[in-house]
Amino acid sequence: VDTEDKLEYRFYPVTNRIVNFKIRAPNDAHLALTTGPAESDPMVEVFIGGWKNTKSVIRKNRTKPDVVEADTPDVLNAGEFRGFWIRWTMDGIITVGREGEAAAFLSWQDPDNCPFNYVGVCTGWGASGPEMKTPDNLKYNFVPALEHGSVTVEFKGPSNCHIGLMALPNDTKPLTELILGGWNNTASVIRVNRESPDRVRVDTPNIVNASHFTTFHIEWRHGHLSVRQGGPRGPLVMEAPEAVRFPVRFVAVRTGWGATGKWRIHFDTQSGQLPPTHIAPFPPRRDAPGGLVSSGGSACWVPASGGQVPEGAVMGGHDGEQLYVARARYGGGLIPGKLVPSHGVCYVAWGGGENAVTDYEVLCGGGNWVTGAGDAIPPNAMPGGETEEGEPLFIGRANHEGTITVGKVQPSHGCVYIPYGGQELRYDQYEIFVQ
Repeated sequence: VDTEDKLEYRFYPVTNRIVNFKIRAPNDAHLALTTGPAESDPMVEVFIGGWKNTKSVIRKNRTKPDVVEADTPDVLNAGEFRGFWIRWTMDGIITVGREGEAAAFLSWQDPDNCPFNYVGVCTGWGASGPEMKTPDNLKYNFVPALEHGSVTVEFKGPSNCHIGLMALPNDTKPLTELILGGWNNTASVIRVNRESPDRVRVDTPNIVNASHFTTFHIEWRHGHLSVRQGGPRGPLVMEAPEAVRFPVRFVAVRTGWGATGKWRIHFDTQSGQLPPTHIAPFPPRRDAPGGLVSSGGSACWVPASGGQVPEGAVMGGHDGEQLYVARARYGGGLIPGKLVPSHGVCYVAWGGGENAVTDYEVLCGGGNWVTGAGDAIPPNAMPGGETEEGEPLFIGRANHEGTITVGKVQPSHGCVYIPYGGQELRYDQYEIFVQ
């Protein structure tokens, strides 16, 4: 959803008591919880990154003073999406937190315990959701990609529209770069891993403009890269086979050589693929007891199928062979489970059974396993999915009959469920994956 700088809510129905969302804005992301699709009492508003991106508050019925506030310096960023969640209980407790963190930074109990059926979103006070600016410094700004194979970029600047397709949130290899309107807005190129000569170079006089946005549709399928002006059916600017032979998890933009720019970046929201949570810039270490991986840093989810094990996959247990941390969609939810390479499937615990799924995502990168019990979720526990009702699920594992088996930690049940021997087995004592 693109929101303009005019403090006007757009409303959407909600069916659960949790909303997960991502924001890209410099400041003042506003959300409203209401009973109907318009501003009316009762209404609870959540302001994230207000007061020049220094604090966040909860406000009831547009009335001051705010019911609760917290210092949150630089909680938002105009150059990247940042994830958050809002939850409300049947007792009227409203909590707000960051993606990947179990602890809330805002919490308040509504004495009226209003039934909320809609959420409204807007930006204001000098903020606009989709637009970012790049200075004249050739430094990339990274935006998580949806991994579905295309992006639409709008650019306003005099020259040197640089777009990078990246596997990692830095400009290390592998990467593919596009320069549109380079060389004083006379030519454009496709460059792979910064190798010379450029893979493609075409004359494109005045392809970009400092007074208005120019739209480019960039698509990569089976390694083939194409750039079109105006949209997916617009005129072809340039193309190159075998130009993107890696999973694109970030799109990066920058300007330089005397140019500054404004950008709008749009992804296909119907993709069905999940954006990666984080990317690990280093492989995991093999220093944990029993040969299991324990590594610091962040991690990402990589799509795979049929027993494939991506490079850097997190090893989570063993059962006659190494098991890996994976997740799959099943029963309307996204369920953490175990990848058994020799079986060619990810097993997830759901509905009392051990369920095999051929298409899955594998956790790659690093983290650590720590002791857990009941519903005590560590604040740095990494969310691994959610139930069909929207409750966050975390990654856990337990010892069972001489194996270490990966499954799902469900906080409301106070346990980990592991898939084993055709069953969904419960353990109140477990280990949980943290970052």
